[in-house]
Amino acid sequence: MHLPCGQVGFFFIALAITFSTLLHAQQLPNFTQYRSYSSLNNPAAISSNYMAFEQNGSIGTSYRVQWSDVIAAPRTFVLQGDYLMDNGGGTSLLFGGHVINDQTGPLATTGVYGKIGGVISRKPESGGFCVGLTAGAVQFGVKSKELRLRDLDDLTAQQNLNSVYADVGVGIFAYQRMGGKKTKGDFLYGGVSIPQIIGSTVSIVDDEGKEFSLKRNQHIYGNIGYLHYFWNDSFIEPSVWVKYVPNAPINVDANIRYFFDESLLWIGAGGSSSKAAHIEFGVMLGDNTAYENNLQIGYGYDYSFNSFGPSVGGTHEVNVAYVFGR
Repeated sequence: MHLPCGQVGFFFIALAITFSTLLHAQQLPNFTQYRSYSSLNNPAAISSNYMAFEQNGSIGTSYRVQWSDVIAAPRTFVLQGDYLMDNGGGTSLLFGGHVINDQTGPLATTGVYGKIGGVISRKPESGGFCVGLTAGAVQFGVKSKELRLRDLDDLTAQQNLNSVYADVGVGIFAYQRMGGKKTKGDFLYGGVSIPQIIGSTVSIVDDEGKEFSLKRNQHIYGNIGYLHYFWNDSFIEPSVWVKYVPNAPINVDANIRYFFDESLLWIGAGGSSSKAAHIEFGVMLGDNTAYENNLQIGYGYDYSFNSFGPSVGGTHEVNVAYVFGR
């Protein structure tokens, strides 16, 4: 079974305990404005801000509420930072980190990661090949007392379950200026990553010896995009994000956004193979003559057209980031 959720939620726990069924779904968080999470999804990714505005540093936070009409719906909080040390010497250092908390009812995942990578290029502003690695610690927990069980004696232990484990992620990424003006030209970019290599298993055993296990699996991500500039320095950016999890359907998310250079606004829209549509818009507060230091505020909204039950409501996502550099 595959649902467009951030992690396996309370719905899956209830089914597994009641029917002892093996279920598969995407476990890592989903994102509407996925370009803003490029560092999380691929540790080697170069931000669109660097290609578009040569802003090589950023620090930001975001909050996502998925399925707003569902009680105990998935909620994701992210704090992240990213910096490309553009020294033009053949290999430029890429480093950063993030903290992420993903909560769905009684299930919670909190991870702290650091990132390091390199951009192989003598002119990083024009293109390069990138490799990246993340490493950190993840805490996965289940608040057993919040589970609504058919039989209160189904579980032998009613204490909270917690598991802490190390995790790493790897990725590759490439981008290339496709010509155009001397200072700004179109960019083609893409990459492949495994953001979670080490998984974990949390098990619950009832008094009859039946075991319910929740295992975190490896995800394989791929993305590709294109920045096309117009005469007035505005640009359009179509992009695709492909997600694969073993034993679950491949999910494809396509998006297109348009950036208005004079007003520093952008709008976007897209959809996914999981029967969801989304829109986004945002504003960049600052000066568009140099793009040295700006505050970016973005909002995304998803709506699911799946027919697996009652309407689950929309998904809201807010991003705030301070971007800097040249």
